[in-house]
Amino acid sequence: MSEIEKKLADMGLELPPDCPSRASYLKYRTWNGLLFLSGQICEWNGTPKWLGPITPESAMEESRKAAQLCALNLLFCTKEALGSLDRVSAVLRVGGFVNAGPTYKTGPAVIDGASRLFIDLFGDAGQHARTAVCVSSLPENAAVEVDAVLAYT
Repeated sequence: MSEIEKKLADMGLELPPDCPSRASYLKYRTWNGLLFLSGQICEWNGTPKWLGPITPESAMEESRKAAQLCALNLLFCTKEALGSLDRVSAVLRVGGFVNAGPTYKTGPAVIDGASRLFIDLFGDAGQHARTAVCVSSLPENAAVEVDAVLAYT
C-alpha cells in the first residue's frame, strides 16, 4: 500500500473498486511527465451516488462529498496509470463541473470537496489551479464531475 493510500485509510476513505469509461475516450493520457485525467463523475463502481441538479437547498457538505468522490475516482485512474499514487509529484490543475441551475452561486464551494482531498493528501504539492463552473447537465445526471492534470515522476 502506498503512503498516499495509507493517508486515505487514515481519513476513513478508500479508492473505488473500479472506474469504468462511459464512452469512446481514454480515462487518462500521459505525456512528458504529465498525467491528463478525463472527467470523473460522483459514482462508485459505475453507480452515481449523488444526482443533480444541486440547488440552494442542497446540503453543501453532501455536495462536497460528491466532489470528493469524483477525486477518489481520479485517484483510482492515477493509480491505474502510474502504478502508485506515490509517483504523483504535483496536482497542477483541477476542473470542476456542478450540475446546477443558472441561479446557483456556490459551485466553486462544491468543488472544494475535491480540492481539499488533493491538498490533504499531497500537502503543498496538492495546491492547484482550478476552474469550477455550473452546467445544466452531466452524464447519468450526476451532481458533480471533476477532471485533473497531475505531474509525476
